[in-house]
Amino acid sequence: MLPDVPAQSANTQTPQSARRTGSVGVVVIGYNDRAHVADAVRSALAQGPAVAEVVAVDDHSTDGSAELLDRLAADDDRLRVIRRDETSGGCGSPRNTGIDAVTAPYVMFLDSDDVLPPGAVDALLAAAEGAGAAVASGLCVRRELPSGREQPWQEPLYAAHSVLARPAERLSLVHDTLCVNKLYRTDFLREHGIRFPEGRFLYEDFVFTARVLAADPRIALVPDRVYVWHVRRAAERLSLSLDRGHIDNWQARTRACALAYDILLAAGQKELARAARAKFLDHDVRMYARELDLRDAEYRRAWWTHTRAYLGRYDAADWEQDPAAPGRLLGRLLLASAEPRDLPRLRDLAARPGRLLPPYARTPDGIPVWSQDLPEVSLAAFLTSPVEALPLALDAEVRPRAGTGTLTLRLHELYGRVAEAGPRELDVRWDARDDARTRRRATAALVPAGPDLWSAELPFDVGALGEGVWDLRLTVRFADGAEREVTAAARAGAGRLRRRVVPDLRHGVLLVQPYATHSGALALRVATGVSGLVRILRGRLRRRLR
Repeated sequence: MLPDVPAQSANTQTPQSARRTGSVGVVVIGYNDRAHVADAVRSALAQGPAVAEVVAVDDHSTDGSAELLDRLAADDDRLRVIRRDETSGGCGSPRNTGIDAVTAPYVMFLDSDDVLPPGAVDALLAAAEGAGAAVASGLCVRRELPSGREQPWQEPLYAAHSVLARPAERLSLVHDTLCVNKLYRTDFLREHGIRFPEGRFLYEDFVFTARVLAADPRIALVPDRVYVWHVRRAAERLSLSLDRGHIDNWQARTRACALAYDILLAAGQKELARAARAKFLDHDVRMYARELDLRDAEYRRAWWTHTRAYLGRYDAADWEQDPAAPGRLLGRLLLASAEPRDLPRLRDLAARPGRLLPPYARTPDGIPVWSQDLPEVSLAAFLTSPVEALPLALDAEVRPRAGTGTLTLRLHELYGRVAEAGPRELDVRWDARDDARTRRRATAALVPAGPDLWSAELPFDVGALGEGVWDLRLTVRFADGAEREVTAAARAGAGRLRRRVVPDLRHGVLLVQPYATHSGALALRVATGVSGLVRILRGRLRRRLR
């Protein structure tokens, strides 16, 4: 990690023409992002008269971004361009420059590769003013590019309009660590000295958000879409948060999480501080654990050692709450073993929703445990948890054929809890990854297939899905009416995940590839027609020639 460096000098003098009747200043930050920054700025200016000023802070780009911003400013005097004297290497310093420069009563932040959807500022401003709130927050959506598929971020927080007199009224606020889907009263930030860490400090928004919550503001929440977060996984230069292939990324994340906890605890926000530790287990650890199989042995050892050291700071109360949750089970497993182990099983447990695949070990006196050689990791909490909260394990195999193939699903027992609940049926659907289209296939009865197994077999017409990548989603229904949404592990071995060419009446021919996702779940990649086959083969050839 590089140390924090002081903010660079910048001309923050406000020209008279920048003082507007609007109430909101939007701070847009960017570095060498000429391809996208104009779209970000235009989306802010397009919010209408509520926006008094847009302060574009260029972090000393070398790609012509500042010159482009100057040309945009010539067409709209609400836009003010500030160029920092040196590159900070992070997002915190340019945002702090923006906080210092803003003259409007309210401020919000926008990254150069994202956009504000129409009406975002109006929705947040109306909520803040109507509730007398220092902070207003709304729904952010992650938009995968180039597919355009959107996924809401922390959607349950924004199910309805609500006003919180103080953050501790809703502990799940610690899960929304973003700073960009929020509107802040400018004098609130300045009076409390709330700023971002300076210099190259990854996950700076974790720290900033903790400082905001520690100041105990009145908060308004709105269900409106107020921010579009563009996710470009194929970009030549990944964003800081997506570039997780190096151990220093994880070390930076834990550093930010630790600082956020300390800030909340020092402010007397004990409940929020403990909720932040729970969030680390449930979100951060699970996300990185799902990717361990993709890393080399050196990374795995470093990640395991660093995480164990971090979790060693937790106290008994941190582990007592919801002991059956996958994140807490993963944490206890890490503390119990000095070396990386059971990575495929760990990956499945870290999935969303979590799966715990066999074997299911017990101590000699019958207590459920992780494994025979790690009996100290108790799973006794499973015996009293509701079945819809358990990490139920299913696996799946698809056999595509000309005409109609088959999809076979198997549900595993879990310490007697599945049999006790009485599994009855599975609702089966395939979701398109690119645009969230859903193909509901069927509801199938689950029948006993052994002492610890239930199975269902369904006819499966691959041609009806069509071109694309398809994720298998399942809902298990039980005799008492309980339901549990699950995914199914891809059953490997014996050529089960082999690519197949299948004749098809609709498309002529299909290229069908069952595969396991990063979290081990079954997914299906389908190419249709001769052109689809040629495209896939050309892609494979290009990769081999590199």
